Amino acid sequence: MDLIDRLQQILAASPIGEVLPAMAQLALPQWWLAGGAVRNTVWRSLFEDCALTINDFDLAFFEAPGNRAQELTAKATLTAQFPDYVFDVKNQASFAQWRSGRRPYSSTEDGVADWLHTATAVGVRCDADGNWVFFTPYGLDDLFDGIIRPTPAHMCNPDAERKAASFLEKCACLRVME
Repeated sequence: MDLIDRLQQILAASPIGEVLPAMAQLALPQWWLAGGAVRNTVWRSLFEDCALTINDFDLAFFEAPGNRAQELTAKATLTAQFPDYVFDVKNQASFAQWRSGRRPYSSTEDGVADWLHTATAVGVRCDADGNWVFFTPYGLDDLFDGIIRPTPAHMCNPDAERKAASFLEKCACLRVME
């Protein structure tokens, strides 16, 4: 079984398998579920004594010029369907407008690839036929090997270092790589 098949198997058996079809129904442009929900689900599945959980579902999409109303509507829709989960819906087209110090993104993929760590920059979505599709700009080795590695833009970022330390507190078997 290759890593993509293994990833899909792990995610499908988790709450991600439940929320992903509902996210697809929103029909947001260039959308991906990425971030901690994916990363923590995989690490918790692979490593004993890993206490990382899904804190929220990061749903990223891209529609210029960027409008917070679309984010809020999508979040409200998902929250109504899944009141026990937290959703963070962000239009990557407007991300730099409200997130100080961030550069403008040209696509959702550009935004996700700029997230702090390689194991966090993994996206998943369902296509129109219900097939799972993945976005893995840095591959899947770090995710499956339990490696916390900053993405190129965040090599010397104190936020990436703090976040890595918080991962290690809850999942001590992970390894930090520069």
